[in-house]
Amino acid sequence: MTNLTYLIAVFLPIITGAVFLVKRRVPRMVRETVLLVSALITSGLVVAMLVFRPEPLTLLTLNESLSLTFCIDNLSLVFAAILAVLWPIADLYSFEYMSHEHGENRFFGFFTMTEGVVLGIAFAANAFTLYLCYELMTLCTLPLVMHEMDGQARYAGKKYLMFSMGGAAFAFISLMFLSTYGTLDFTLGGSLNPQLIAGVENTLRMVFVLGFFGYGVKAAVFPFFGWLPAAGVAPTPVSALLHAVAVVNSGVFAVLRLTYYSFGVDILKGSFAQWIMMGVCSFTIVFGSAYAWRLQHFKRRLALSTVSNLSYILLGASVMTTAGLTGALLHMVAHSVFKIMCFFVAGAVLCQTHHKSEYVFQLSGIGKKMPLTFAAFTVASLGLIGIPPFAGFFSKWAIAASAVELGETLGYVGAFALILSAFLTGLYQLEVIIKAFFPGEEENTSSTEHVTEVGWRMKTAFVLLIVLSVVISLFVSPLTDTLSAAAQGLL
Repeated sequence: MTNLTYLIAVFLPIITGAVFLVKRRVPRMVRETVLLVSALITSGLVVAMLVFRPEPLTLLTLNESLSLTFCIDNLSLVFAAILAVLWPIADLYSFEYMSHEHGENRFFGFFTMTEGVVLGIAFAANAFTLYLCYELMTLCTLPLVMHEMDGQARYAGKKYLMFSMGGAAFAFISLMFLSTYGTLDFTLGGSLNPQLIAGVENTLRMVFVLGFFGYGVKAAVFPFFGWLPAAGVAPTPVSALLHAVAVVNSGVFAVLRLTYYSFGVDILKGSFAQWIMMGVCSFTIVFGSAYAWRLQHFKRRLALSTVSNLSYILLGASVMTTAGLTGALLHMVAHSVFKIMCFFVAGAVLCQTHHKSEYVFQLSGIGKKMPLTFAAFTVASLGLIGIPPFAGFFSKWAIAASAVELGETLGYVGAFALILSAFLTGLYQLEVIIKAFFPGEEENTSSTEHVTEVGWRMKTAFVLLIVLSVVISLFVSPLTDTLSAAAQGLL
């Protein structure tokens, strides 16, 4: 397979989205057909690339250190596969959701461009390419966050941009030090030069911590999580994009690159850098779950749940072992599927109730009116809680087991944080299910009395996601073996 397929996979969505930004008046049927065909072609190309592994492609060389290069390695394989599977489903769902909204061409223009930019992150062969695509992703998603252009949306956009710019500054510092004391190319085990780093190990560890927090902004680590619930004012497909597929996974992916492919675990393991990373992740896990439990706003509750679950992945990464990275990758896959389904349900509720049911206490009896929608939410909830045989149980088990294997106090703290978070997740997810299907006699169900089930496009998206959830749960053992091989660089 020619390496020019990188160009097609990355730039086809960007060009398609740009066309809709320029040509505003496009019939809905034409737009949806073009977008779905573009997404399917892109996903098909990505799958083919993951199988046949084209040679790296260098688009631009600035100097010996800086080049814009794409390639596929073991880590990019996982992220790109998630994007290839979930993006067409997100498009299908968005067609129905946005038919009730305004500015559809503008929305789908930036939404589609984001796909190409995030694929650029997945295929980045070095830290410079990743950083460049990472910042382009912020520019593409900012108009999506501000889509409504009212006071709340503008505030959310400013907050998102401010957090992202601060994170970019920290990440840039790590980029400079990596260039000085090694190379920017991603290499499993790290790209630092052992001869150059002698005597400055602690300085580099501190730089790693800055890079962790810099890229961790998009992964919503404490205390840099505030932009994520604020961005919930955006249309729900954007929330799903932010919280499940693209933006937050890009933050997690960048931290994995920084840890295992740039600095390397040899210089980090057993140092204050590892303990800071592990401690922050453990705290964020419990904090996010506890905060989600106390919130009644449906989408914000799910956003705080995302804050917690992203740190599950980063906790696995902070263990800095093959087992920890395997558990992190498994939870990255499972959480992407389960959480996008949850946000799709929240969006379906808003559509069918005309934005009148934004809070959990307003969902009484709605499950009987929207049985398929809340069946999907039930499946997703069981997966997020970690009830066997769903994949969420196995990913949490793998992360907790790897943390305990460290034999250190913070490892035990991390495992306890996972257990406590699973309990809290059960409380706030099951509350929604009970409200929806088993309202009390004294509860007011008038707000959901005339609600009907969603249309065929949303139904199709839910069915596909339910099937996908079942498949990854039934085949979790071979999936884990594949991810373990990826963690070891053996694929």
